[in-house]
Amino acid sequence: MGKPSDGRLVWNHSTHLSGLIPILERLCHQHGIQTVTPGVLGRVKSHCPQMQLRISVPILGGYKVIARQGKTVQEVFILTTLDQDKLLEAIAIAMKK
Repeated sequence: MGKPSDGRLVWNHSTHLSGLIPILERLCHQHGIQTVTPGVLGRVKSHCPQMQLRISVPILGGYKVIARQGKTVQEVFILTTLDQDKLLEAIAIAMKK
């Protein structure tokens, strides 16, 4: 059986959270990930010193994930066949350098 095809990273915004794109590119190489789409950037009051990716809510065909670093947040939409626990594992693997 052949190698499963990688997911794709959609570039629909010109600005991204610093350091997020390499993590999302590694996530696209995980089995079961179909499409990763970074969404809008926002600002929050609390400070998060290190990059965090947290699953927010299920969406049709996947999950919305919130990426945070410093006082900036960015939505990331992940279309996947993975359940929430497996997606958490895939995100943890992708965040390791």
